[in-house]
Amino acid sequence: MSSVRPWRDIDRRVSKQIMVGDVPVGGGAPISVQSMTNTLTTDIDATVAQIHAMQEAGVDIVRVSCPDPESSAALRSIVDQVQVPVVADIHFHYKRALEAADNGAACLRINPGNIGNQDRVNEVVRAAKANGCSMRIGVNGGSLEKHLLEKYGEPCPEALVESAMDNVRMLEAANFDQFKISVKASDVFLAVAAYSGLADACDYPLHLGITEAGPQRLGTVKSSIGLGMLLWSGIGDTLRVSLSADPVEEVRVGFDILKSLQLRQKGVTVISCPSCARQQFPVIDIVEQLEQRVQHIKTSMSVSVIGCVVNGPGEARETQIGLTGGGNGNHLIYIGGQPDHKVSTEAMVDRMVELIEDQARELDRQQHNQAD
Repeated sequence: MSSVRPWRDIDRRVSKQIMVGDVPVGGGAPISVQSMTNTLTTDIDATVAQIHAMQEAGVDIVRVSCPDPESSAALRSIVDQVQVPVVADIHFHYKRALEAADNGAACLRINPGNIGNQDRVNEVVRAAKANGCSMRIGVNGGSLEKHLLEKYGEPCPEALVESAMDNVRMLEAANFDQFKISVKASDVFLAVAAYSGLADACDYPLHLGITEAGPQRLGTVKSSIGLGMLLWSGIGDTLRVSLSADPVEEVRVGFDILKSLQLRQKGVTVISCPSCARQQFPVIDIVEQLEQRVQHIKTSMSVSVIGCVVNGPGEARETQIGLTGGGNGNHLIYIGGQPDHKVSTEAMVDRMVELIEDQARELDRQQHNQAD
């Protein structure tokens, strides 16, 4: 298999590093994938179950909404039952931030300009410092401050960046710098331009997102374009894909975006053809089955599934395990880029899963030995 070539390298923006619980963000750390619960935070069992499902998908950080005292009180029990850092989403009432910090939040998502004057911001900072919390300044194109809308006439990149930097100054005035920043918008061009401007304006870590991106298919497309442009430019330290869908899908799409740009490898990457009249087995069905059955594997590896011999051998040479369609139900499996053995249509999914699981165990063993 070929080695990574220089034109594939992404020169990531250098930023400060903060900690969200035990997850480093910025400063060259791997780009983390986040999602947010959509259960009532006061329904502790449902919220914990949803976070556990996201953990199975590999999520690094989870955000929960704390709009009232009951929700921030529930945070303590939720944090105690999950294994990922929990961010408390605070919008207007500064006391919710104080409660969330005391109840185990690893990070507070706030907009300092929305929670009151500098004295209240100072109180939130004291609570964050006392509890080891970081923060996220969350600016959104749909909720810009009135004076900025009057100044610029509409949400624009300059307005989002100015809002973010005004909030930065409020935290810096409180002698606090353990925060990341987001300038989200539902418009891809607006979000990309705002993040690009913010990346030039400061060296704090940036949380990426195309907010309110829409239903699963459209939201995935919009997020892939917007986040892909920023990530390819080296901008971004953590991200959330916002979909009107199961939060687990947000996690999967987030990792798929990072894998596509070779910024993070986690789990099995399946390279497959769209299928055509040349296919020697039902490619779409086989790929769907295979992808479903290997979701539990977190070890990084690449697998190719190609329906015919036109591109199959070439793709197989670039992946660790490959499957190429052959005539009369005899298909060829490649291992390490080399032809290895044949398999029937009926047995191909079971055989591929077996080989992938064996490869994952071997790679994990090798990594463990290297660590020792």
